[in-house]
Amino acid sequence: MNIENKLAELGIINAAAVYRNLTPAQLTEHALRRGEGTLSLTGALVVKTGKYTGRSANDKFIVDSEGVHDEIAWGSVNKPISQEKFDAIYSKIVAYLQNKEVFVFDGFAGADPAHTKAFRIVNELASQNMFIHQLLRRPTADQLESFEEDFTIIAAPGFKCIPEIDGTRSEAAIIIDYEKKMVIIAGSQYAGEIKKSVFSVMNYLMPKEGVFPMHCSANIGEAGDSAVFFGLSGTGKTTLSADPNRKLIGDDEHGWSDTSVFNFEGGCYAKCINLSAENEPEIYNAIKFGSLVENVVMDPETREFDFDDDSLAVNSRVGYPIEYIPNAERAGMGGIPRTVIFLTADAYGVLPPISKLDKNQAAYYFMSGFTSKLAGTEIGVKEPVPTFSTCFGEPFLPLDPALYAKMLMDKVESTGANVYLVNTGWNGTGERIKLRFTRAMVTAALTGALEKGEFTVDPVFGVAIPKEIEGVPTEILVPENTWEDKAAFAEKVNTLAKSFVENFKKYANAAPEVIAAGPKVK
Repeated sequence: MNIENKLAELGIINAAAVYRNLTPAQLTEHALRRGEGTLSLTGALVVKTGKYTGRSANDKFIVDSEGVHDEIAWGSVNKPISQEKFDAIYSKIVAYLQNKEVFVFDGFAGADPAHTKAFRIVNELASQNMFIHQLLRRPTADQLESFEEDFTIIAAPGFKCIPEIDGTRSEAAIIIDYEKKMVIIAGSQYAGEIKKSVFSVMNYLMPKEGVFPMHCSANIGEAGDSAVFFGLSGTGKTTLSADPNRKLIGDDEHGWSDTSVFNFEGGCYAKCINLSAENEPEIYNAIKFGSLVENVVMDPETREFDFDDDSLAVNSRVGYPIEYIPNAERAGMGGIPRTVIFLTADAYGVLPPISKLDKNQAAYYFMSGFTSKLAGTEIGVKEPVPTFSTCFGEPFLPLDPALYAKMLMDKVESTGANVYLVNTGWNGTGERIKLRFTRAMVTAALTGALEKGEFTVDPVFGVAIPKEIEGVPTEILVPENTWEDKAAFAEKVNTLAKSFVENFKKYANAAPEVIAAGPKVK
């Protein structure tokens, strides 16, 4: 394959040099030569992404073309941009890339061969190319020789949009053209924009093949028992799925087919703030040569990290290939999930740390997608903000959320999977629930130990709360017990319950039994 000719078909001509599917070592050398970053004591490539240290959700657009207009769930999340504006920005980006070095990665999303999609990623930066090389599934030599892309993503963070001319909100823009099978990313060096663009594409393509796409992590036990963990960024998907007693299938994006759960990716993208070898050894030890570290403070002399320093970003990150996790499932696939966990970070401090949901409650809480946006995950979020994100992944769902919710409910009902709601956020102490307690609760759910115990019913949310769990203080299982001021607790509970009910009004067409499964406002 002549990659220069392929790039010329995209309009990218006269590049100073074109590099295709270089090794992480080669890309690290290029990044250092170009001054994109430095090496840490452990050999990881360390970069600063500048102004954009998280996803810029308000700068994401979908081309409103005739072929997809009736499919997209347009609104505040899926914002339209005209074909003319996209084409104009695209032309300027490919012109901008002339006379520059261009780095290309050809790879795949989707571990299940029946549902694999081929992506061509074109990068201005060697460091970003290394990131996506490690995050997607890497081709064999034979696959690379015969590679034909399904979608193309062009990331040029050095190109700045002009809102008054380009019809964007700012200098940054992430625009998906589903009909032309193209994504352009301008203005932002945050590598997560590339990763989530792939996910948004898969969320459009997979339902057409009968596969339920999920914003979740997944792992598998010794008995072949798969589990999936839904949750927005910062709720613990990566941390809780990296379990030393279970093999990691993946940490963020998966598909649930009729025969398996499978990873879309070949790598992980973990938060680094307050990272420690004690609490998260798998992630901590993955920060080595071949990893890309974003916005973590590092001593310029010793090259040691200070993971507790958030002066560069609260949303500091590391991207690494999944094989850096010792007990990863290299095939990226597992059997049909038997346990489904919804992760939420409750800033109110009133949701139980773990509770079991019946079928209708599962539908209700999945569609609600309650959590708190954590500081730094998105631009402008400086402290936890209670929010509802449909299906725990609304920013990445181009189609009607009801479609994704129905797919999950059909899967849960047909497999008999147990569903739990796990609060990794706060309680009445004002402190976040300790990770070791959350791990013990999740382990009890995965092993089936919870099913052998007794439950009480929460009077407002109606969920079933375990009376005791090995390794967890009994007093924290019921949230009210952690509050000294019972009146304040009752007020907060009612406030959150009202928020759920108000939010769910947009699902007026949901089944009556699902609506009735919500919290009871006093």
